[in-house]
Amino acid sequence: MTDATSPISTAKAPAGWLGRLEGSWSWIALGLVGLLLPLLDDSYFGVIAQRAYIYWILSAGLNLVVGYAGQIAIGWVAMLTLGAYTTAALAAGRVGGVEWHPYLALIAGGAMGAVFGVIVGLPALRLRTFYFAMTTLGFATIVTQVALAWKDVTGGGVGTPGPVFLWPFEPGWGFYYFCFLLAALATWITANIGSSRYGRALVAIRDAEVAAEASGIAKPKLLILVFLLAGGLGGIAGGLFSSLQSYITPDAFTFEMSVLFFIGILIGGRGSILGPALGTIILTVLPEFAAPLVQWSTFLYAALLLVIVLVIPGGIADLLDYKNRRPLEQHREIVPRPELLSRVLGAKGEPSAIRLANIALHFGGVRAIDGLDLEIRSGEVHGLIGPNGSGKTTTLNVISGYYRPKTGSLKLDGADLPFDKPHARAGYRIARTFQTPRLVGAASVLANVMIGGTVRGDGTFVESMLSLPRHHNDEKQLKVAALKALATVGLESLADVRADRLQHSELRFMEIARALMLRPAFMLLDEPAAGLSAEEIRRLGALIKAISREGTGVLLVEHHADLIFDICDRVTVLNLGKTLAAGTPAEIRSHREVVSAYLGA
Repeated sequence: MTDATSPISTAKAPAGWLGRLEGSWSWIALGLVGLLLPLLDDSYFGVIAQRAYIYWILSAGLNLVVGYAGQIAIGWVAMLTLGAYTTAALAAGRVGGVEWHPYLALIAGGAMGAVFGVIVGLPALRLRTFYFAMTTLGFATIVTQVALAWKDVTGGGVGTPGPVFLWPFEPGWGFYYFCFLLAALATWITANIGSSRYGRALVAIRDAEVAAEASGIAKPKLLILVFLLAGGLGGIAGGLFSSLQSYITPDAFTFEMSVLFFIGILIGGRGSILGPALGTIILTVLPEFAAPLVQWSTFLYAALLLVIVLVIPGGIADLLDYKNRRPLEQHREIVPRPELLSRVLGAKGEPSAIRLANIALHFGGVRAIDGLDLEIRSGEVHGLIGPNGSGKTTTLNVISGYYRPKTGSLKLDGADLPFDKPHARAGYRIARTFQTPRLVGAASVLANVMIGGTVRGDGTFVESMLSLPRHHNDEKQLKVAALKALATVGLESLADVRADRLQHSELRFMEIARALMLRPAFMLLDEPAAGLSAEEIRRLGALIKAISREGTGVLLVEHHADLIFDICDRVTVLNLGKTLAAGTPAEIRSHREVVSAYLGA
């Protein structure tokens, strides 16, 4: 069996039902506890459990916003308030004088939460960190004030009765099972999203937004979908909460409740479903068994969060992730297999070229690029060299769509490439790597590489949410493609290892594997040899040359002159944003100004 046709192997979890059971035992245990709790016939425990389920329904959606997308949404209690008042007011006939059926009123509460989830989430497309947090807190305050003032609908400070759900989910254990089933459904839906290409895209936006855009991930569209889902779940949780409370007033929706939801996710662990679920349950149950400390609840939540951050930064999820505490093999060697590239890149396309003409880009008074002409042809390695500050990475950023030049044109086969839309480059099959490796540290190497193929999936967000066939087909194809890419760069044995456990040189090759997922027509490499040993640089050069032979045009920014002259077909030398020289490696080696300004004696 030849190398090109040999099977690709990787470290995997136990196969078959045993492997699936190993990954699901925690959920099975929680499910059994929930199903069997009524056997205790203790209404007090039942009410506590109902509250925990309701809080988790909201937190399950919020977890996608905070834990996966990394948005600081502290005031999400507003969705609980909106859902509670909408459900209660409609069921009581306070809107239009017609009493809605409680279940229809609950659906309306979810819809109200979904609509306002998007409205509140829109600032996240422009605001960052604490600015967005203040926006959500401000909205929560506004909702509470409206509830106080709109007495005809909400009852004002007096409040309004909550709905009573009818058979088969009538008050008591019937309502308990209703909350349990909806919590299970919310868990299933969000777990499906978390394990899909959309979930990986969210964590890429959170931890490596620039790399996410380079992989074709459109942040605005994805965040709107997530806010819609998180708001809807928050509204449904509010409808259930209004029934559990029997009577709701604005005082029921406190700042401490917002803190509980937010901290429950953080102590559970970002990018996990099980961890935040356990965190929310713990924070819900804890005050019931420490009643004298309720007035100190906010302080205790903050202290618990501080302990988690200092002792277990990854939260409960890290405690449960025992596999990634196993020691890795020392003295690992990266051995790429360029002969597998044809399986990764597919058939060669028609010859094409990217042309930059008279590109100029200024940052204040600094001319980062000053009248640059450059052509990158398919099937060639084009080196871009020059001293620090000469404009090399800035040129890559212009081609990638991150910067809009002041003058000049950028064309692919004669057609203009749009600026200010870096996520659109993936559609043109233009991939890139970065000076500093951009990775999702808490995700596996395989998941990091699969992020590069996000745009190759066909299933919609709803299909992933409901785990429909096209979602499964996407995941299967992306996993196979990612394993091929990892085998090509020599990292297949580390597929299941967390990316933040890799050595620097391995991260360099992992980024190339992620770029290969686009089946790129052009690949932009920004100092891929930085930090590599001499042997690793030699193997990297052979891999880059093999990529170009498969028809991909490569633009290589690099300070290792020997690598440039060994593998490049053409070289452009920049100095102070201008072209100092351009030609073959032999011509550049003998160019007097280049030798004086850059290469030395």
